[in-house]
This record gives sequence, C-alpha cells and structure tokens, in this order.
Amino acid sequence: MPDIRVSLLCLTLLTACSSGQQTSAPAPNPCSASEQQQLSFWVGEWDLTWPGNQAGEVQHGTNSVRRVLDTCVVEENFSGGMDMPLRGKSVSIFDSTAGKWKQTWVDNQGAYLDFVGEFKDGQMIIGREVTRPDGSKGLQRMVFKNIKTDDFDWSWEGSKDGGKTWQVVWPIHYKRRK
Repeated sequence: MPDIRVSLLCLTLLTACSSGQQTSAPAPNPCSASEQQQLSFWVGEWDLTWPGNQAGEVQHGTNSVRRVLDTCVVEENFSGGMDMPLRGKSVSIFDSTAGKWKQTWVDNQGAYLDFVGEFKDGQMIIGREVTRPDGSKGLQRMVFKNIKTDDFDWSWEGSKDGGKTWQVVWPIHYKRRK
C-alpha cells in the first residue's frame, strides 16, 4: 500500500509542477539588434595617422578593435606608437533600452570618459558633457565619418557654446592594415 501512496503523491506533484510551466517565447537577445552592426566598420586592425606638432609632420599609431563577449561588445585597444605615449582601451555597446550607443574609455594617463550617441546620416557621433578645471561646462565628442571599407576619418571635437559650433582638436585617419 505505501508504494501506491508514494506513486500517487509523485504523480500529483509532477502534474502540479508541469501545469505551472508556461511556454512563452524567450526574451529577445539585445545583442542581436540590427543596430549592433553599426560599429562593424570599426572592427579590425588599423594604422593611424594624424598631424604632428610641427608643420608637415605626421604622427603614427595603431588601433585594434574586435567584438568580444558573444559579439555584444566592441573592444578597442589604442596605441599612440612611438610618437605619443597615450595608450587606451574602450568598450562600446548598443543599449537597446536607451536606443543609444554607450562607450567607456580608460587610458594610461588616468582618464575615464563615458560617451553616449548614435549612428546617423552615415556618421557615428558619441559625446559627453565635461566640467573644466575652472568650473565651466563644455561638450566633447568623437565623430567617425567618411566611412569606407578600408579607411575612415575620426575626430575628437570640443564645443564651448553648447554644441552650436565645434572645433576639431585631434583628427585621425584610419587605414585598415592589410
């Protein structure tokens, strides 16, 4: 008799547990959003050039950009090469909840910068508000433009008038390493 009771109890528990399960569709993977491909042009190994401190001088660096964490994150590894001591890393992700790209940059000079932006009209523009040492506010942004398969232009820009006008502080030309 005890075997029948145990069997009935197990059958009752299994029925109760299985009837509580729902067969809803899995939540969509935010990393599969079509916007995730907007930074694909940046992925690769790059040789960089930018104007030097002297007229006609050209400085050189490198950047290695790859997708990591199940291709959800774009990871950058920048080197100013022999011409500049700057070394830095960034991680970028499309935040599907906010509908914006977000990037965090850190470097060997102690900088931590966070950016938000979007890909629009053939350009990726991500920016941030900054407080200067004198307490005044300004805007900074990075602009990826003139994007082709094997090269593009990037510029670091600043605005002192709330974004009405922008000054290019550091232009870099990217050329894909063969």
